[in-house]
Amino acid sequence: MIRRNLPRILIADDHTLVAEACKKLLESEYEVVGTVSDGRSLVRAAAELRPHLIIVDVSMPLLNGLDAGQQIKELLPAIKLVFLTMNHDADLAAEAFRRGASGYLLKTCAASELTIAVREVLRGKSYLSPMIARDTVDFLLRQDKKLIEEGHKLTDRQREVLQLLAEGKCMKEVAGVLNVTPRTVAFHKYRIMEVLNARSNAELVQYAIRHHLIAA
Repeated sequence: MIRRNLPRILIADDHTLVAEACKKLLESEYEVVGTVSDGRSLVRAAAELRPHLIIVDVSMPLLNGLDAGQQIKELLPAIKLVFLTMNHDADLAAEAFRRGASGYLLKTCAASELTIAVREVLRGKSYLSPMIARDTVDFLLRQDKKLIEEGHKLTDRQREVLQLLAEGKCMKEVAGVLNVTPRTVAFHKYRIMEVLNARSNAELVQYAIRHHLIAA
């Protein structure tokens, strides 16, 4: 039975238990239109299902939540993003808001906090977990940081290639995911190493972890 006139919510988390728990918590008040487990599936599902709000994990395979969320906001700016993560880092929270987040909370929060966050965001407000210092996040946002970190020297496609390589995929596998040739992937890798002044695959992995492209 189709439930009409309820806000539509899409859930993205590569941990099935977390996704199912969120779904069970929210489905009495909202229409949960689906769950996905990687960032690339999320971008496709958002375009197809057009939810009002997406609950998205920061660390997801194939495409991390930050980059997936940014792509979605560029295509569908009305969609609200609520990030759910284990990371207390105020820098990461600030970056999420720069990418278009309306909410940011921790997976260690009580179930009631998630419902509060969803309600606030759907009302047009923003929500930040009380466990993260609001003053610090506001300060970082005011700084605007000019995005001087080396990661922001990479193009969107280079970030995608870097994440997939850091996840342990070979050139051919990366090419298959991105629908390009292995030669193109090799060129992107060469440019990434040049831009980041990286000398080994290990340094690329360390960078990807440090910049939340993959989980530690």
